[in-house]
Amino acid sequence: MSGHSKWHSIKHKKAVVDARRGQQFTKLARAITVAAREGGGDPEGNSGLALAIQKARDASMPKDNIERAVTKGTGEASDTDQIQTVVYEGYGPGGVALLIEALTDNRNRTGAEIRHAFSKYGGSLGEPGSVSYLFEKRGVITLDATRYDEDDLMPAIDAGAQDIVRDDDVLEVICGPGGVQGVRDALERSGIAIESADVVQRPRSRVPVGDDVAPKLIRLIDALEDSDDVAAVNANFDIKAGVLERIAS
Repeated sequence: MSGHSKWHSIKHKKAVVDARRGQQFTKLARAITVAAREGGGDPEGNSGLALAIQKARDASMPKDNIERAVTKGTGEASDTDQIQTVVYEGYGPGGVALLIEALTDNRNRTGAEIRHAFSKYGGSLGEPGSVSYLFEKRGVITLDATRYDEDDLMPAIDAGAQDIVRDDDVLEVICGPGGVQGVRDALERSGIAIESADVVQRPRSRVPVGDDVAPKLIRLIDALEDSDDVAAVNANFDIKAGVLERIAS
C-alpha cells in the first residue's frame, strides 16, 4: 500500500499539501457542483453530494461556499458554469499507471496543462482505456495507525467495510463506493478520528519503484495535482515509506 495514500498522509502531516487554501476550495466547490448536477441537491438522497460536502467541511470550507456550489449544480444560481468531468490516462516514470480525474469548464485548457506536465516530467499521455482497467472504484477511509489497530476498527466491518490494510503508520479501511459515509459514521460513533474519506480509483496491483525513479514520479504527480482543474490523481506505485519521507522533507 506504499503508494498514493501513504504519500498524501506524509504530505498532510508535514503541512506541505494545499497550502493554497483558495485552490483547495475551488476544487472542492467544483466537486460539489458536479455531484449536485448529477444526483440532485439533497445530500440525503445523493451519496456523492454527501461525500463532497463532508470533504468540504473537513477542509473548513465556509457554509456559504458549500451552499453556493450546490445551487450552481442544481441550476438555481445565476452564474452557473458548465463544469465537465474529464479523465486522462497515461504512464509516469518507472511505468507507473496514472489515472487523472479533472473537473473543468475548459477542456482545451485542461488538456494542455496535463500534456505539459507529462512532457516536462518524463511521462507519456495515453489513449482512453490504456490504464483504467488497472484500477477499480472503491471507498477508502484513512486513519492513523499509530493510534489504532485492526481490532479498533470492527465497527467498520459491521458497517460494511470489505478490508483493512496497514502500512507503517497508515491504516486504510476499504469499502464499496456507496458505503463511505456509513462506514465513516460507524467509526466516528466509536470515537475513531478519521484522517480522510473518499471514493478513489484504487489500483488492482502495484508497480515497485526504485529510489532513483521515485523523485521523478512524485514531481509529475505533484505537478498534475497543482492544476486547479485536477480533482484527483490515481497511481499504482509502490515506494518504500523511507523514500517517501525523504522526498517530502
